[in-house]
Amino acid sequence: MASPSAIPHADDPADLGVLEAAALLRSRRLSAAELLAACQRRIEARNGGPPSFDGAPDAVNAWVRLYPDVAAELARAADERLSRERADAPLLCGIPLALKDLYAVKGLPLTASSRVLDGRVADADSTAWRRLRECGVVLVGHTHTHEFAAGGTTDQVGNPWATHHSAGGSSGGSAAALAAGMVPAALGTDTLGSLRIPSALCGTSAIKPTHGRVPIDGIVPLAPTLDHSGPMARRVADCSALLAALAAGGPQVSPLLPPPAPLEGLPLEARPGPRPLEGLTVALTDRPARQPLDSDVAEGLESARSGCERLGARVLELPAPAELPDSEMTSILLADMWVLHSEHADRVERYRPSIRELVEAAESATDVAAYIRAQQRRAEFTVQWEEWLARHEVDFVLEPTVPIVAPVRGAGYERGHAGGEGDPLITLTATWDLTGFPVAALPSGIGKRSSLPVGVSLIGARGGEVPLVQAAIDLQEHELG
Repeated sequence: MASPSAIPHADDPADLGVLEAAALLRSRRLSAAELLAACQRRIEARNGGPPSFDGAPDAVNAWVRLYPDVAAELARAADERLSRERADAPLLCGIPLALKDLYAVKGLPLTASSRVLDGRVADADSTAWRRLRECGVVLVGHTHTHEFAAGGTTDQVGNPWATHHSAGGSSGGSAAALAAGMVPAALGTDTLGSLRIPSALCGTSAIKPTHGRVPIDGIVPLAPTLDHSGPMARRVADCSALLAALAAGGPQVSPLLPPPAPLEGLPLEARPGPRPLEGLTVALTDRPARQPLDSDVAEGLESARSGCERLGARVLELPAPAELPDSEMTSILLADMWVLHSEHADRVERYRPSIRELVEAAESATDVAAYIRAQQRRAEFTVQWEEWLARHEVDFVLEPTVPIVAPVRGAGYERGHAGGEGDPLITLTATWDLTGFPVAALPSGIGKRSSLPVGVSLIGARGGEVPLVQAAIDLQEHELG
């Protein structure tokens, strides 16, 4: 299969980004049916065979299920709406989408890429899918997740850049489908990094919104007080268009924090001129230096730093607040997990080995006092970061999304490989789920040594998606390509 870098841009409709495709659809120079057919041809050419549970070693296998009949019906409806409403149609009308196999779609299977949920059919739409469906989005299929979203590798999926490497996780199928040009848009979820990790390893983009920004109703949970729903695409501007639709119906009340203020005015393009980041302060902290940093990743960070400076930002180096101990994060994660997985105690033999190991640990994490203390310390940790940003007058933090390039695929479901404490894939990402801060993740190049993608993240204050996304779009479009 051709690497993503070899795909000729927009020679085939499947290579169009969300905004590019939307312009052609609304002008009727391209139909939703034609765009869907192009994506389906690309899936046939690049998925590596029909969707499978385990995935062949040489296959991308991004999909757990495809829905050609559903997709065709939705594309026909989108074309009718576009013909009727034209420029007044929703921006996303007719855009093909991949849904992570956690998002409920009424009448369709919902299995979290697990045999534990074999035979389960959703009886209602998830809020996120309902909002996109009402915009005329075309569902292509469900993509693989690391089983129950409980890990960072999604080993049944191959990285399109090199299928023997991990696509990352837990939203690995969504990122792989994007990187291979199978769809222009996808949804994932993020509990400790699951939108951003696969985006970094596959060379795509994602936005993890403020916690509560997009309701998680109807999404198979991992840890509800940490879970985020968010958009994935090849460019941040395309993610922004998706986020605008996902957030349009209002936020969800969080168990820990008040809902973020209404979201208005998300940007869709870079600002003109040579210095669009003039007047902004970007901070690099000592967090990446607290663990081994791959040389390719370090060079990607330096490219992003230099790009910020060329675009006019003031870049500072500052020590970060002390990390929340891993034990506190684990206490929250496991206790939250057990709420769902206690329902499946009679089917433990159906879990993959590492997920069963994690569920077994969750079963014993029932100390209510420890859980409440951990949530209190998490709240204090969030305040420390909010005060740190204010005290240093920092607009955004810039750091590598993950400290390593895509690891070799294969061991993520073996016992002894349960995600969580000590996992290098989450050492930088988990903090921003604990605080609930929004993050824009974007590619920062291809490693000279690994020939694999590397990525960076911009992090902003809670509720600050608009300036954050604008800065990320500026950085991507003007500097990082």
